Amino acid sequence: MGVQNAGGFLVRPADPSDRGALAAIDSVAAAGDSARRASIRRWCEEAVVLVAEDPSGLLGYGVLEYTFFEQGFVTMLMVASGARRRGVGARLLGAVEAACTTPKLFTSTNVSNQPVQRLLHQAGWRPVGLVDGLDEGDPELFFRCPRPGGGGSAG
Repeated sequence: MGVQNAGGFLVRPADPSDRGALAAIDSVAAAGDSARRASIRRWCEEAVVLVAEDPSGLLGYGVLEYTFFEQGFVTMLMVASGARRRGVGARLLGAVEAACTTPKLFTSTNVSNQPVQRLLHQAGWRPVGLVDGLDEGDPELFFRCPRPGGGGSAG
């Protein structure tokens, strides 16, 4: 069951029937990337997606997996272009933090992605490392959450 916030949208677990709507709001999938569409399908089937929605439809989604050294990792945080700057990303990030069942929670973004870096800094996440070579010319910056919800202290 989802929880509505003051912004008028609900955050809830996704189900496989959401995958078409997720692909429609995901800029990479909407541009025809079949690998991203396959990832969305897999994430929905594995029940690792939280979605934000309002009466108009899906606004964004976050993916929480445990494939990064068996710790929580926000694999994807996507907000529909028309829903940005409304608190959707922050609300999804908070929901992912609360859902995390490991002591540590990480994510990453390209150095060029300033909006996500600002969101993470505002939410208290701290940079913990940089990896070159994933996307040529645009290093990946890794962040750690100071307080994931279900797994205890981020010590």
